[in-house]
Amino acid sequence: MTADEPPSSGLSVGSELLVRAIRGVPTIRPGDDLAEIIASSLVDARVELADGDVVVLASKIVSRAEDCFVDLNGVSPTEDALRLGAEVDKDPRLVELILRESVGISRKTRGALIVRHRLGFIAANAGIDASNAAPIYPPEGTGPWVLILPRDPDASARRLRTALGERFSVDVAVMITDSWGRPFRRGTVGFALGIAGLPPVWDRRGSTDRHGRVLEATEIAVADSVAAVADLVAGQADEGRPLTIVRGLRFQLSQDSSEALLRDAVDDLYA
Repeated sequence: MTADEPPSSGLSVGSELLVRAIRGVPTIRPGDDLAEIIASSLVDARVELADGDVVVLASKIVSRAEDCFVDLNGVSPTEDALRLGAEVDKDPRLVELILRESVGISRKTRGALIVRHRLGFIAANAGIDASNAAPIYPPEGTGPWVLILPRDPDASARRLRTALGERFSVDVAVMITDSWGRPFRRGTVGFALGIAGLPPVWDRRGSTDRHGRVLEATEIAVADSVAAVADLVAGQADEGRPLTIVRGLRFQLSQDSSEALLRDAVDDLYA
């Protein structure tokens, strides 16, 4: 339960949200205790978690803690990766890694592969990131380095939610986010990669609009909406703000995972 009695519909949003990026989160190393680092960062920032808060983490720090680093020098490209790399003008070692992280290719063009990720969503280059992706002290002669996405971001979010709840005696939601592009739109926005506690989708079908018309198709991607606003505050360059707190939603705690946001492949016109 949130601090206030949750709405019977499962979720409501008032006229304002508080979105705060927490400064001072250190550079994460493999094996770091993220829950402890989050707790220490909140204490240093004099922020107290409350029931119903959504703790939002950039996927990169989860990947770093879970040692999702890959040294491309250690990747041996297959014949398919060599052929595809030449076709799209990409390092065949990176192409090999993209193929390993994917279940199919949706689109391909010079410099980019649009794939269906193993987690079910469509993304450029399987979400593999070369920005700020090297270990703190990379061994001499290694690299270039990249980071793959967490292996099971929903499970990571659940573990962090449990640890933070025990540490602060609160019921919070936890989200792990990344950024992606969209068909026919420029720029990237944040999206929910892993979810624990927050309803991913707010189904408004059966509700009425201001004129009494029954809504037939309205489903709001709550988790992606929260991810987008948190991503805007956190930044995507050198801001160093991978931890964000979103406050002001009222919701019943949900057991749904990020899979609730996925459209079936047979219904996806852009797959």
